Amino acid sequence: MTAVESTFIVNNVAQNYRERLVLIGCIALGIALCVAYSGLADVPRILEGGPALWHLLGEMTPPDPSNWRSWLGPLMDTIAMSVAGTFLAVCLSLPLGFLAAANVSPHPVVYRLARSLLNTLRAVPELIMGILFVAAVGFGALPGVLALGLHSVGMVGKFFAEAVEHCDPKPVEAIRATGANPLKVLVYGVMPQVLPQLADITVYRWEYNFRASTVMGMVGAGGIGFELMASLRLMQYREVSAILLLILVMVTLVDALGSWLRGKCA
Repeated sequence: MTAVESTFIVNNVAQNYRERLVLIGCIALGIALCVAYSGLADVPRILEGGPALWHLLGEMTPPDPSNWRSWLGPLMDTIAMSVAGTFLAVCLSLPLGFLAAANVSPHPVVYRLARSLLNTLRAVPELIMGILFVAAVGFGALPGVLALGLHSVGMVGKFFAEAVEHCDPKPVEAIRATGANPLKVLVYGVMPQVLPQLADITVYRWEYNFRASTVMGMVGAGGIGFELMASLRLMQYREVSAILLLILVMVTLVDALGSWLRGKCA
């Protein structure tokens, strides 16, 4: 290696190092500005809220589970809502995921439209969708299912598309070389490679949807969240703490079941 080459390499490394330092500095500055703007750095204000929070926690103890029988139905609604919403999301995300994958999408225009649709669905929070669907189809689990399902399409479809884009192109090209049509290429060349990832993504989303479905009840979409809001409005804080403990237990069970299912899908 000549002296000129050595100097070039050293200068290149130094330049990359400086660029990384500038990038890290910009990120740190952005974080600092957001922390200051949001009030997170206002420690005295946070400490002032401590006594009120402590008083509220005192009113929430001990938990009062005396009405637990009336919570079983809404809890089943929450479970059904999360499962049905995830099923709806997967059914819609599979075709959209293929259309939004650059390596298998039939046309660049279709690719852009599919990506735009996924971005739109992902940008609208499920809580806002829940309010809209409650106004459209009334109270109950159905608006929660529609809100969770359509919002999940934006994220699940994006993950599906990225899994398809990162699959090994060699089997796909081999099947195309046999003269197979696009559908057979997807079924025999792409799906076997991405199916474990799709199953993993589906289970993760179901875990998320169960937690989100408890919030859906707060806007009238049924489920255990509706009971939680009712107790909050009546200031029955001991019932609130009991419902929160029930939700914590169910979330723990759902996470454990999700981990087991992901192990089976691996």
